Amino acid sequence: MVTGSFSDEFTSSIPPKRFWSAAIVDSHILIPKIAPQYIESIELEGDGGAGTIKTFKFGQVVKDMKVVKNRVDVLDPENFLYKYSVVGGSGKFETASFQIKVEASSDGGSVVKISGEYSTVGDYVPTETESNAAKGGTVRMLKAVEGYLIAKPDAYA
Repeated sequence: MVTGSFSDEFTSSIPPKRFWSAAIVDSHILIPKIAPQYIESIELEGDGGAGTIKTFKFGQVVKDMKVVKNRVDVLDPENFLYKYSVVGGSGKFETASFQIKVEASSDGGSVVKISGEYSTVGDYVPTETESNAAKGGTVRMLKAVEGYLIAKPDAYA
């Protein structure tokens, strides 16, 4: 087993509550609308809170995966903290968990922090492309939500 982790962050002009509502709470509705080439659909088994299973069906741009299932571990709207674990569809990884934290920035926007940890099956070592895809895919989806919110200032206001 090989273990690894990553972290990244970016700033956004969108206030935390608005960003959280669109990017996390309504992600299953919004992301397939704004990025169907990456995510065709996100189906929920549960109420969206802790314990909910989210099934992601990937679009044509994603070549190496078709479906991934995530379990919501923490959905904390007071602290804008979201944690989830991959529970299906990632055959090369024994475990994978991620965290997204949205914090207020001094200019009224947000600082979005993303982190993840994983352990692989056997001695498998993820390629740089796979590592970048895990981190980069999440960042791209969050940036797409940010772009949507900037273009539609009344959405999630």
